[in-house]
Amino acid sequence: MPRLVESFRGVVYPWFCDFMGHMNTQFYCQLFDGATLHFLAGIARRSELLAIDCGWVDLRQLIEYKHEVRSGELLVIRSHLTKIGNSSLGFLHEMRDTETETLRATSEHVVALFSLAQIDAADGCGAATRHGPHDRKLRDGAAHSYRRSWTLVA
Repeated sequence: MPRLVESFRGVVYPWFCDFMGHMNTQFYCQLFDGATLHFLAGIARRSELLAIDCGWVDLRQLIEYKHEVRSGELLVIRSHLTKIGNSSLGFLHEMRDTETETLRATSEHVVALFSLAQIDAADGCGAATRHGPHDRKLRDGAAHSYRRSWTLVA
């Protein structure tokens, strides 16, 4: 049996639910995304990756809905590695309710490590967090030259 690590814990708020009283798919994605960030930080801290100008890119995500989730339920997500490649990782999240441990959903992921140095400038989202407001490339208006290709770190 794989070693599961708790990667997220949360509550289903009423505004997470659709008109039928079930948690809406956008919030499954939100909770699994939070679990992914915590899980990957346990493998490589964000500050350590940024220090060597690297980051993660999502390559694949497959969500399977196993049992409906309703408002007020307390959820826990536990995760484990399923595959280790040269520059990629596969992992699986299991979402369960904390009261009965009923499996509510799973999310299977593949991510890759890539070099941020290969990006001329950010696309308006990552620049401020990676470089800060006074980065010379940003001051010079180089955001328009953002490259859509990434080089994977071997």
